[in-house]
Amino acid sequence: MKKTSPRIEVLVFAGCPHERPALELAQGVVDRLLPGVRVERVEVDTEQKAAALGFLGSPSIRVDGADVEGKTTTQGALCCRTYDGGAGIPPEWMVEAAVLRALKPRGFLFLCVANSARSQLAEGLARSMAPAGTKVWSAGSRPASVRPEAVAVLREIGIDISHHRSKSVSEIPASEVDTVITLCGEEECPLFLGKATRLHWGLPDPAAVRGGESDRLNAFRNTRDELRRRLGELFKHQG
Repeated sequence: MKKTSPRIEVLVFAGCPHERPALELAQGVVDRLLPGVRVERVEVDTEQKAAALGFLGSPSIRVDGADVEGKTTTQGALCCRTYDGGAGIPPEWMVEAAVLRALKPRGFLFLCVANSARSQLAEGLARSMAPAGTKVWSAGSRPASVRPEAVAVLREIGIDISHHRSKSVSEIPASEVDTVITLCGEEECPLFLGKATRLHWGLPDPAAVRGGESDRLNAFRNTRDELRRRLGELFKHQG
């Protein structure tokens, strides 16, 4: 990974009701991914400063000068900001993705218990989206077999994982992994004992959905699309 720590800023105007939650969110992510680094608070107090900074509204979180949502403006204005769903702060995973992106990881391991659904989807998607030279694995603590629904929904978007198999964590070359992303929802995720940056994206298990084939496939599509969204942010502008 990149050796120097990225600069993390929270841009706000005085009195913003979401300033404290944004600062706590950003510092919480940084404490986990970049221990010892402090988040900088940047107060935007004039229209001129807002324009000069390309201020997208309060609060805005930036990593090495880039907005975590990937937006830019040449204007800038002293206004409140809303994120997806009308929230006043971005989702935690988006901040994590922006910080991790700045670290330029090159060895990903996706973990869930059976290594049959979520982690297999993540592996297939990441292999298709990550920059050249990135290594990607998935594994589980109790490997089973790859779910046919996972194969089917990735095939729908042009990704073939029919050759994948479920693997134990012990099969993964720990020295080549610098980033671990656990995907378990309600269950307890497997442990990885190697030295790595760790993120947790808890997602419901699509394999647990009961019903007909269409219900199961829709659950797998929902998981696929959410992982595709998050990994798209993680690998944005990388090459």
